[in-house]
Amino acid sequence: MSTEPAATEPAATEPAATEPAATPRSDLVIGDDGLARPVWASTDELLRDYYDTEWGMPVRDERGVFERLSLEAFQSGLSWRTILAKRPAFRAAFADFDADTVAGFGEDDVARLMADAGIVRNRAKILATITNANATIALRQDGGLADVVWSFRPDATPAPESYDQVPTTSDESVALSKALRKRGFAFVGPTTMHALMEALGIVDTHLLGSHRRGTSGVWN
Repeated sequence: MSTEPAATEPAATEPAATEPAATPRSDLVIGDDGLARPVWASTDELLRDYYDTEWGMPVRDERGVFERLSLEAFQSGLSWRTILAKRPAFRAAFADFDADTVAGFGEDDVARLMADAGIVRNRAKILATITNANATIALRQDGGLADVVWSFRPDATPAPESYDQVPTTSDESVALSKALRKRGFAFVGPTTMHALMEALGIVDTHLLGSHRRGTSGVWN
């Protein structure tokens, strides 16, 4: 639209034509299989498979929640595509995210991990994963990591039509962050916890119209 003032024109002798309404911007792409996906999951095969089969599906076991919590922490500052590609190496390096094993990692293990080019070699995040393994073990006396995280499920889930309507934090993710920090967890900020809640299916932020919207069974 022009930012210059409109020139004065003589009165029209015919009614002005009605312009068609602007087409709403869509952040969904219809694939060759006829399924609607968000742009980020529409072309890359790894991301598309993750979106179609895993992201937002309920995870309620300790190992699964600990793995996703750990990977979300490693993802901070990086693309999720990078973390997803490295996930097999992460699983091998961290004993398939068995909390009891990771909690016993010592300096030799930290050195081994820092030399492992298959993972993200960030010492602070590696140490946080070991710290969080110990905190996960301690949580077992209060129901366990999965039950604690799922206890912050909100009463309603977002219903975004576009990316700009997808929240990156919530009251529940802030509360979860505070609760886990009090329990000794590290790298569990509100934004990271909201991403975790999305990944685990605690909230459904699939765009309206996506073939995955509502498929978790949590919000039916």
